[in-house]
Amino acid sequence: MTVLLALHAVLGLSGVAFGARLGRRGLWLGVLGPLVTVVWLIVALPGVLDGEVVSETVRWVPALGIDVDLRLDGFAALMVVLVSGIGVLVYAYAARYFPREGPDLGRLIGLLTLFSGSMLGLVLTDNLLVLYGFWELTSVTSFLLIGNTHRDGKARAAALQALLVTGVGALAMLAGFIVLGQAAGTYRLSRIVADPPEADTTVVGALVLILLGAFTKSAQYPFHSWLPGAMVAPTPVSAYLHSATMVKAGVYLVARLAPAFAPVGIWRPLVVTVGLVTMIGAGLRALRQTDLKLLLAMGTVSQLGFMTAVFGWGSPEAVAAGCVLLLAHGAFKAAAFMVVGILDHQHGSRDIRALPRPAAGWQTVTIVTLVSSASMAGVPLVLGFVSKEAALDAFVRAEGAGGTLALVGLVAGSMLTAAYSARFAAGALGRLARPDAARACAEGSHGPPVTAFVAPALVLTAFTVLVGVLPALADGVAGTAAVALDPLVEPVHLAVWHGFNLPLLLSLIALAGGVALFLGRGRVEPVLAAGHTAQASSAGAYAAALRGLNALADRVTGIVQPGSLPIYIGVITFTAAVIPGALLLTGPSWPGWPELVRTPGHIAAAAVIIGAALAAAVVRRRFTAALFLGVTGYAMAGLFVVQGAPDLALTQVSIETLTTVLFVLVLRRLPDRFEHRQPQWRRALRIAVAASVAGTVFFLALASDAEDPPTPASDTMVERALPDGEGRNVVNVILVDFRGWDTLGEITVLAAAAIGTVALARSGRRPTGSPSIQMRGSGGDPLSGSSDHRVPPAVRLSRLVTLDVSMRAVFIAVMVGSLYLLFAGHNQPGGGFAGGIVAGAAVALRYISGGIDEVRRMSRSQPWTVLGTGVLLAATVALVPLAVGGAVLETGSFSLHPPLLGTVKLTSTLAFDIGVYLAVIGLALMVFESFGDDPPPRPVGRRVEDSDTPAQAPPTPEKHR
Repeated sequence: MTVLLALHAVLGLSGVAFGARLGRRGLWLGVLGPLVTVVWLIVALPGVLDGEVVSETVRWVPALGIDVDLRLDGFAALMVVLVSGIGVLVYAYAARYFPREGPDLGRLIGLLTLFSGSMLGLVLTDNLLVLYGFWELTSVTSFLLIGNTHRDGKARAAALQALLVTGVGALAMLAGFIVLGQAAGTYRLSRIVADPPEADTTVVGALVLILLGAFTKSAQYPFHSWLPGAMVAPTPVSAYLHSATMVKAGVYLVARLAPAFAPVGIWRPLVVTVGLVTMIGAGLRALRQTDLKLLLAMGTVSQLGFMTAVFGWGSPEAVAAGCVLLLAHGAFKAAAFMVVGILDHQHGSRDIRALPRPAAGWQTVTIVTLVSSASMAGVPLVLGFVSKEAALDAFVRAEGAGGTLALVGLVAGSMLTAAYSARFAAGALGRLARPDAARACAEGSHGPPVTAFVAPALVLTAFTVLVGVLPALADGVAGTAAVALDPLVEPVHLAVWHGFNLPLLLSLIALAGGVALFLGRGRVEPVLAAGHTAQASSAGAYAAALRGLNALADRVTGIVQPGSLPIYIGVITFTAAVIPGALLLTGPSWPGWPELVRTPGHIAAAAVIIGAALAAAVVRRRFTAALFLGVTGYAMAGLFVVQGAPDLALTQVSIETLTTVLFVLVLRRLPDRFEHRQPQWRRALRIAVAASVAGTVFFLALASDAEDPPTPASDTMVERALPDGEGRNVVNVILVDFRGWDTLGEITVLAAAAIGTVALARSGRRPTGSPSIQMRGSGGDPLSGSSDHRVPPAVRLSRLVTLDVSMRAVFIAVMVGSLYLLFAGHNQPGGGFAGGIVAGAAVALRYISGGIDEVRRMSRSQPWTVLGTGVLLAATVALVPLAVGGAVLETGSFSLHPPLLGTVKLTSTLAFDIGVYLAVIGLALMVFESFGDDPPPRPVGRRVEDSDTPAQAPPTPEKHR
């Protein structure tokens, strides 16, 4: 099963990356994922129908109970039929729907495959936390699919609404998962439903949060408005995501939990009420629609409410009926969406007031329309009738007043379903069109569709009729799915005729009521229109919520984000000092003064650090302050050397070197001097904050050094570095092995920060008039951007050539040293991070000698390419062990015996370290790309960062423009 998920990921990412070249042909690449899944399911299905469970586990984070537990039981098999089986048909349908070439078509196909894999993982996973991960992946891919035509503002708004509504619900659901998992002592879904925890207040709260996520995902009232808006997506996307798969994720979750938690007091009233309100409310909305796609969208919302109510009841009979409903709905709703797409593709319209009657060649489309509408309405001899009768029978058997009220609601909702099904059929077949509009639409039509265009819908139609006439064919799949949810379910025996009983009578009443509503639409529609107001709709509530949130954000931001850097730093540092300081004062008694000086080197290092720090605080020039800060860093490196930590000292020196160059690059764009123009009380406040921070840090350091607490984690890492990590440099083994996940996360964050920095720097650049000259021999100073015209050109050229040659020699030596640190770092001081920092210092040398052009000539690749390659390499090395049955970041090693070199031992952590090395080099290159260009003229006057209140810099003098 992990192979299937990996296949979808590879195919989807390939489609996104290379789909622009493939165009519509990319569909044949993307369909391989669902097709292979269907073949795998066919092979596994006989065992599943016999009650077997196919399971697979990949260890991930066992300490947190997070493992990729995959489980194929009867209900999961039913969902795979919907996800992958209908998925194959949708791909075949899309091959005729989309043009051969189109903007963003390849990306859409790749995203569709990624969504298919995400949905497959959602229905197969048995771990709640992993289920949440796949849940969010379906939301993200759906967001990208809905907004694929990103130049369309309507598509962007609809995609954002879908993401916000489902995302907020998902966060609530995650909280519920965590609470429920902690209460049950496991995050395995199968174990939780087999032995549910006691329904105390905590568990009830968790269930409510989980249901909130399910309701938002399956578009239940009042969270339904995102689904009609999502109809801006292409019809194949709607047929797949919004009828057969994604919108059923919430129903799937309710179905999994209902048998175990239906007896909990709040479950049935909440779930069944929400489902029935959704079924009836959306049914009424569907009767007002003139766009066939919106009609089906509201019908989908109504049917989702139907399924939610049935599964939510939780009885064995309701569970069995819900499984048949899932199967029937997936078949008839996907076929109906395909019909809408065919009409829109051929006629250029979906408006029931303009669609013409079918002409010659449209017989197959007519058949699909009539059968899918009949199944949706519950007409006998189609699968929809069998499923609806089973659902009514389940509530007829229900005990108590609650079951009776729910039954009444289902019958009322079924009347509306029959009415909008008739409206859909009549509208699609041109029975509701205005003659002039239908005539104009027919004149612009492309004619009847080709057989291959209708064939996927015909397959679903044939299935609907076949199983509707011979429902016993679905006994095995539906019965096994129901037993997987609730072992108390009796053997399922579906039939067209169970005798003249109450469920049949209720079905006939619902059909008759629906026909009456359709025939009386002339009187019904004005009543529905009068009862609808935009203010009362959920779409209006969503818009009002967004406006209110933006207004609140503006108010809060105006208060807590005034734009003053000193205020930000003061609040952060003061908070960081007050809380630990309060704990220090209220804690145990003072442990006494530790030994302050152990070697003479401590005195020298401390004196330099204190002196340089004080100097940085009192000098007036920014550049001088930056140099003094660098001195404090170098002195700290010396302290590390005295303490016997050469790795830390090496890293500190490299970072200080690179940071000093970065300071210089940035300071070129700021005024030369600090401006102190704040009142005395503000200066006193700054001094108080600084003193509190200094005092807290000082005394915390003394208190922590006075005791020698046990360090079992550190001791274990030191002991296991060589046998487990196969390295003698404990620091490097920790970075690339023991805590490799942390390192991977850190370089990923660095990559994101670097990309943002470049974007901000580029957006803030302004043309400065004449271009500066930074070529060798020009006399330009890369650091100051100035030229000394008083020096004769020959002398200036000689000086720069000498500097250039010297810098190149030093650059090569420094780069060789960085490579040595990279390859030797697993057993000696060094590593990928230290080597990358040293290489960044070498880049700084090239910049000093030749400016940004010299740095750009170093590599043909863009800086972000180097950075991304490093992150991708590290991530690949971390995940490769999963493919061979190992754990993430599991270390592998092998030995080579080349001539003259003896034995050379290589480990997988070296490749991970190379990724870190490239990421750090890419980060350095991006820093120079951001700030290495010639600066604009130095601004004068007060700057924002020099005061406690925001201020605008004065305009650039005219002579510099």
